[in-house]
Amino acid sequence: MHSRHFLLGRRNAQLSPEERTMLEAAISEVRLVEARETIVNAGEALSTSTLLLTGFMGRYMDDRAGHRQMVAMHLPGDFVDLHAFPLQHLDHDVATLTPCEIATVPHDRLTAITERAPHLGRMLWFSTLLDAAMHREWVFRLGRLDAEGRMAHFLLESWLRMRTVGIAQGPEFRLPLTQADYGEICGLTTVHVSRTLSSMRKKGLADVRDGVVRLIDLAALIRAGEFNPDYLYLHDGAVTP
Repeated sequence: MHSRHFLLGRRNAQLSPEERTMLEAAISEVRLVEARETIVNAGEALSTSTLLLTGFMGRYMDDRAGHRQMVAMHLPGDFVDLHAFPLQHLDHDVATLTPCEIATVPHDRLTAITERAPHLGRMLWFSTLLDAAMHREWVFRLGRLDAEGRMAHFLLESWLRMRTVGIAQGPEFRLPLTQADYGEICGLTTVHVSRTLSSMRKKGLADVRDGVVRLIDLAALIRAGEFNPDYLYLHDGAVTP
């Protein structure tokens, strides 16, 4: 089932089998996309939204000099551009970070869902509200934490989100990002990223190398990142740090 990861493990966000079937039926196409490909350009008129099935994607904004800031990272189960359903376009780009499998959902089918299945429509709305909650946390992270705090917060968030959808288990997991990606996420230069990861490794906080993350001291990472997972709205049975 293509929608099996959608809102998986989220508090007050359960879908009935009938609603899952309706969401599956709304998918018009499933396709593979190579890594580092832009699938949505800012300002582009959109008539579909994208459900990420496998892989990692990001949303970006660029300054006039072409310097990129990642404003969200998406995992399987995320509607990466559901905002375009009411807005008709996005103010940022969406691109793959790794090879991805994506499902396309036309907006007219989303309209039918909101008209015929109010609860499922509210769950789609819930999905965009989760995105907004994570955006606020990313703003806090960039505005108030130092380099190690930003990195600790992002690693903990990624770990919990990946565990929730079943693509990570223990404190060691694959996160296939480059140092440039970490820089764009945490607002750091690649040199600063390298120094930060080296410092965290020496302090016994976390080890990030070759696309693999190992969280060593969870309590210390939580303190460094001032991390509280409430904004992820995980259900009571979901794993927390």
